[in-house]
Amino acid sequence: MTARADTRTDAHANPHANAPTDAHADARADAPGPMHPFHLAFAVRSLDEARAFYGGLLGCPEGRSSTEWVDFDLYGHQVVAHLAPQELGEAATNAVDGDQVPVRHFGVVLSMAEWNALAERLRAAGVRFLIEPHVRFRGQVGEQATMFFLDPSGNALEFKAFADRSQLFAK
Repeated sequence: MTARADTRTDAHANPHANAPTDAHADARADAPGPMHPFHLAFAVRSLDEARAFYGGLLGCPEGRSSTEWVDFDLYGHQVVAHLAPQELGEAATNAVDGDQVPVRHFGVVLSMAEWNALAERLRAAGVRFLIEPHVRFRGQVGEQATMFFLDPSGNALEFKAFADRSQLFAK
């Protein structure tokens, strides 16, 4: 067997050769642009509970599924609940602006109007908050509205919003 010569240009051989220093700069720009959805898989103890919570309470449309997992559309992002009760356990916390924040958590940065509507919907449904909806870092860089709660399997979710979205990555 003879070896084939690599006839690709340098840019094709190394797709990152001409990449900007900050590869995420376009995604963080203040102007609306294309969103790059993330994918997150997490363990649950029951797919029926996951469907009721993510599909019913949070209003996430359901995508593909099997007897072991279910895809959900969480504000345009693909989250996948995998049946794996043995993977569940108590989460560690860290102090953040006076609250004990679960180290492992996920969620979405919403507009302030969406965040307020979600907080009201969760309150009306009787959801128990780990961290009640409130504004943290008030008057400081990174001021944000935040709330934390658990899904039925104990996975922590945080939803947040910024009055000034440019504060998302501010130092």
